Amino acid sequence: MRFFRIGFLVALFAAAAGTFAQTSPGDMVVDVPFAFSAAGEKLPAGYYVVAAHDDLIRIFNAHTRGVYISTHAATRPKPDGSKLVFHRYGSSYFLSSVWITGNATGKELFRSRAEREVSGQYAEMELAIVRPAQ
Repeated sequence: MRFFRIGFLVALFAAAAGTFAQTSPGDMVVDVPFAFSAAGEKLPAGYYVVAAHDDLIRIFNAHTRGVYISTHAATRPKPDGSKLVFHRYGSSYFLSSVWITGNATGKELFRSRAEREVSGQYAEMELAIVRPAQ
């Protein structure tokens, strides 16, 4: 039993280290506590690395190669830190935008067909904000 625990902890550490080893300066590591959709892709809850590239963002974790998502520029009146913003309809979450500390501009995702369909079923949309892991 002891060796099983040690092996489990080593495997868990290796998976986490693999995720964080792939980060570059300016990348954001976030712990998303719920499953969500981004550009039609369903992603499970967990730690993700978010990297911004021109008009794309890349979201990946230790278990996925990564999802590239087309975005457009968005602005905010005053920068207030890094965050991911999600639209929530019932129990469905959709990634909406990515903001990086110190920037007045961010990346906004185009609404997917699935989000448009789900939004028609609900009278209200709520925002969910996830900040980077410390």
